[in-house]
Amino acid sequence: MNKETGMESWELLARIVETGDATLIESYLDGLSPNETARAISRISPEDQNRLFALLDPEEAAGVLREIPDAQAADVMEELPADTAAAILSAARSDDQADLVAELGDEEAEAIIDRMAPARAAGLRKLLTYPPDTAGGIMITEFLAYRDSLLGRDLVDDLETHRDEYADISVQYMYVVDKDEKLKGVLRMRDLVFPPKTKPISETMITDPMSVEVDQTLHELELFFERHALLGVPVVDSNGCLLGVVRRSDVEEAVAKRSQRQFLSFSGIVGGEEFRSMPLLSRAGRRLSWLSINIVLNIIAASVIAMYQDTLAAVIALAVFLPMISDMSGCSGNQAVAVSMRELSIGLVRPNEVLRVFGKEIAVGILNGIVLGALLGGVAILWKGNAYLGLVVGVALAANTIVAVSLGGLLPLVLKRMKLDPALVSGPVLTTVTDMCGFFIVLSLATVLLGRLTG
Repeated sequence: MNKETGMESWELLARIVETGDATLIESYLDGLSPNETARAISRISPEDQNRLFALLDPEEAAGVLREIPDAQAADVMEELPADTAAAILSAARSDDQADLVAELGDEEAEAIIDRMAPARAAGLRKLLTYPPDTAGGIMITEFLAYRDSLLGRDLVDDLETHRDEYADISVQYMYVVDKDEKLKGVLRMRDLVFPPKTKPISETMITDPMSVEVDQTLHELELFFERHALLGVPVVDSNGCLLGVVRRSDVEEAVAKRSQRQFLSFSGIVGGEEFRSMPLLSRAGRRLSWLSINIVLNIIAASVIAMYQDTLAAVIALAVFLPMISDMSGCSGNQAVAVSMRELSIGLVRPNEVLRVFGKEIAVGILNGIVLGALLGGVAILWKGNAYLGLVVGVALAANTIVAVSLGGLLPLVLKRMKLDPALVSGPVLTTVTDMCGFFIVLSLATVLLGRLTG
């Protein structure tokens, strides 16, 4: 809340938008933190959002959109006239353009891109062909590259001549290419302080520069920057031609976004980020897409109990232990899932190493299953004084723990090979299998030993 006016940031922003003063709007937004900017824009009306971005200079509007989450920025862009949205998108950085368009619907995206300048539209469409979590999807295409035959004095003259144009380019390094656009070297800014002005820059550049290929994954980029203290790295195609630059900060941001997506997936939020400023039907649909599947999975698990309802009715004590067995086995399985997910993300294990992971996990499953089964079986004996009840409960938990741990370790690897999201799919599959196996083992053993349990 603003102490001087007693108004919340979005209330004050709405008042300022009503004035139609673009300078005042820019000044006010510049004084807000990124979080407060996102909150203020999300809480003003759609009409005020349209007026705000229509009043702002496209470059200023692009800067504001950069401060708010991509999904929220896309919602704003969809409500703007296509010409206004195209002007703002053209003023944004290349990586921000790709992120925004990826969040738009196909029709809205095409309508906006069609109104951009042909060269910019072609460049954006090229960026959109790269998967988002690869070097091509993360790179920026705003960089400085010069021919290797250029003289040092000509390079300095170019920098001085285009000072204002280059001001917005993140210049830590400049790149040297040959006539075929193949990367040949890197020039640091300090190399240009006292350059040999009458010699070609190829004699000053760092030769054999490090680079990454356009299809390298986010995980590979993360490892690259862990190993090398660089602010950015050039991106090349299979022929060695320079395409763009991946910056360390953008890789760190992409890693953070990936973690957020995985958290949402584990929480059952499907389809990306959700904000309470989104339309009701959109928010409900994202959640229902997961919950609907979960109903089916729970029906499958419950059908096992229905098959043995007579046994359950005869030994009512089993009803107490059924949820305990499924829950404890599920927890054991989720531990294995977490370890596999972690090892996959940092490259300690590959999707094809199924046998190795199975051998490691089944050993843990057997040991933990025996210990947990003995503990729960002991509790059953102490409670009811029936050794056979303890045997049924203990063996069921031990066996189900072995299944859960083995399956939990393998699922992320198998799903990764199938090009499915392990973070989203592992949980429901594991839960369903451990529930069905746990119920089946308990009730099958109880049916076999029914006379001993009721005698």
